[in-house]
Amino acid sequence: MSEWFENEDFWTEMYPYMFSEERFQSAEEEIDKILSLVEFSGTHILDLCCGPGRHATLLAERGFSVTGVDATAFLLQKARARANEQKLDVEFVQEDMRRFVRPSSYDLVLNMFTSFGYFDDKDEDLRVLSNIYESLRPGGVLVMDLIGKEWLAKVFAATSSEVRPDGTLIVQRREIFDDWTRIRNEWLLIRDERVKSFKFHHTLYSGQELKDRLLQVGFSNTQLYGDLAGSAYGTSSKRLIVLARKEAS
Repeated sequence: MSEWFENEDFWTEMYPYMFSEERFQSAEEEIDKILSLVEFSGTHILDLCCGPGRHATLLAERGFSVTGVDATAFLLQKARARANEQKLDVEFVQEDMRRFVRPSSYDLVLNMFTSFGYFDDKDEDLRVLSNIYESLRPGGVLVMDLIGKEWLAKVFAATSSEVRPDGTLIVQRREIFDDWTRIRNEWLLIRDERVKSFKFHHTLYSGQELKDRLLQVGFSNTQLYGDLAGSAYGTSSKRLIVLARKEAS
């Protein structure tokens, strides 16, 4: 059986709501903060689960050698169109993050916007982290951005809704399962008296749980932050930012 993220209809229907113009505009500031937080001086960057290229294109514009990897053809089409429009040289690769690995090729790997923990088999998360570790050059760094379990446990609501500027009503239903390790979501798009339902789920990580997994695959220096500006991570942190370095030798 295929997994939920392999359904192209999910991405085409959800695209306007997941990747608004405001989200694209915020990417510039996010890149500034990431490069400052990492104190980056390298040249080769992997944007893993790059989506429509929000970060990959901006990094290429700044002169970095960038590879964007995503499994979804629709999102890569958007990314390539964005890069072509700006005449930017970005390598985009359609591949599952469980299979993509290029030994000692990158100084920085980005995994943004909670693009981790999608798989039904949680051990496959370890395979992804191992691939990242192998793909980093000695001294290279991984930056992950995802929702943390600590924050979600504090603010969890089973149902919420919002009306988008185009008039679409989005109703979100959430259910915690598997001993508070995973979350099941259903998004109902109500537009012009029609309802479309999309279901998806992913693993939830606390800061320590994700740190333990990174250590398990070989990272020896990991730091947790509550935002890309480097604030301390805690129960009031809306994001879990992880910075993990590969030993220089």
